[in-house]
Amino acid sequence: MAWHRRLIARKWDYSKRRRRPGRPSTAGAVKALVLRLARENPRWGCRRIQGELVRLGHPVGSTTIWEILTAAGIDPAPRRSRPTWRDILTAQAQAIIACDFFHIDLVDLRRVYALVFLEHGTRRLHIAGVTAHLTGPWTVQQVRNLAVELGIRVDSLRFLLRDRDAKYTESFDAVFKADDTQVVRTAPRSPRMNAHCERVIGTMRREALDHLLIWNETHARQVLDAYARHYNGHRPHQARGHLPPLLQEHPTSMLAPSAHRVLRTRILGGVINEYRYAA
Repeated sequence: MAWHRRLIARKWDYSKRRRRPGRPSTAGAVKALVLRLARENPRWGCRRIQGELVRLGHPVGSTTIWEILTAAGIDPAPRRSRPTWRDILTAQAQAIIACDFFHIDLVDLRRVYALVFLEHGTRRLHIAGVTAHLTGPWTVQQVRNLAVELGIRVDSLRFLLRDRDAKYTESFDAVFKADDTQVVRTAPRSPRMNAHCERVIGTMRREALDHLLIWNETHARQVLDAYARHYNGHRPHQARGHLPPLLQEHPTSMLAPSAHRVLRTRILGGVINEYRYAA
């Protein structure tokens, strides 16, 4: 009688032939959007997410949003997590300039030191100076030179991010405080709090310094200045939509790039190459 039982089961099977009773389930795309809004806006509660969805053309009830967040293990109440240090740096990027020291080993095993500054908002790199004798007065003089170079742009900077190195003296901080720039010191042994500056130092090593023999202090300054010009004027940055720090928009794209000749410019003897279309 198995065949008879199969016929009865097929007749009364509602899963394929008929719609299940109750409200239709929420579309997967809407669920994904709810979770995205919750992750990107930790201060938004169910009602705030509901209002944003309605504006986007998805009228979803707050109870449904609560169920979606709860099923995903996300607290539906506002402020699901505290802002991270990365969130703070991103929100204040246009007003932050960071600095750090790094060393360069010369061909004769001597060591020189460089001081670099990086503007978070534009990613613009400044090589403040290179010396074989790193002292507090030398550091103060370099930051004074930087203030003159920045000119009126220093007024837009509100925070200086630095570590706790003893070479940053009170006179060093006073140069920035004179322009109403607050000095923010990172926690001890926390290089990630100055991650942008640490990253650009690593970039300089990987793209230039690791491939060159540096002879002396003057040669080190020439190499760093050449790299800074490349970094600021040509090298693309993902955080700026692949724009160099000194450009505000991409050049006009060409309809038939294959018809134009591409020229190469060698930087630092060919360690770095730049490309452009012939005029």
